[in-house]
Amino acid sequence: MPQHAPADGPRSGTADAASPSDAADTAVYTHGHHESVLRSHTWRTAANSAAYLVGSLRAHMTVLDIGCGPGTITADLAALVPDGHVTGLDRAPEILGLARATAAERGLANVEFASGDVHALDFPDGSFDVVHAHQVLQHVGDPVRALREMRRVCKPGGIVAARDSDYAAMTWHPRTPGLDGWLDLYRRVARANGGEPDAGRLLKSWALAAGFTDVTAGAGTWCYSTPEERAWWSGLWADRTVASSYADRAVEGGHADAERLSAVAEAWREWGRAPDGWFAVLHGEVLCRR
Repeated sequence: MPQHAPADGPRSGTADAASPSDAADTAVYTHGHHESVLRSHTWRTAANSAAYLVGSLRAHMTVLDIGCGPGTITADLAALVPDGHVTGLDRAPEILGLARATAAERGLANVEFASGDVHALDFPDGSFDVVHAHQVLQHVGDPVRALREMRRVCKPGGIVAARDSDYAAMTWHPRTPGLDGWLDLYRRVARANGGEPDAGRLLKSWALAAGFTDVTAGAGTWCYSTPEERAWWSGLWADRTVASSYADRAVEGGHADAERLSAVAEAWREWGRAPDGWFAVLHGEVLCRR
């Protein structure tokens, strides 16, 4: 990854001192693949996470889904291009077994999975009609370089699509004080790993810097407010705070100790118990025409 961002502001998306190869080689994924993380990732679908792209898909298209994780969005994309083909790519080869199982359970024959790095995609120029990345660019060392690579492997006239959350724009009720502490802690840990947790607001800027001239930018949301949604969202974040790779990196980086993490987890549970609880996640979205 490139130089770590200052704690008080987002990165521009390019490295000042690190070389491009350094940016790729030192990438750190803040969340890891703990069960509490996969609880969230396996909930994601094309409908709730890629609706801004779905209307542009056609049955014959070839699609590259970068950062596919357990493959639930990938499988949905494959079902939407029945005469085409989808390649799911993830940097963590250990997650691809779950992605393959997801596709197999749905009986999809037009999808395959491989491991790779978005900074240096192992595909020829112009290989895909659509190149898609959901919640990826916030975790990479050089998002502009990543978008340039996505542009390179996209066919002329094709689409590069990216969606990322914006942590600073997340909002909730009631104003559980411990959740303010969670947000501050998460943003510091993510930036210490070289990521940009407020990526959503920067996607258009990064796309323009990557050479795109036809960029449609928008926003989407997730919202959790029913008792079931509150229990699910607060529970996975409480567990993630004390048991995932994020928790390990918070401690190892000197950002928090076990007592602080336990207090943050309890704040999540407190919010989840509030009968008037409401939490909104804002995402930036870009559709970039090649």
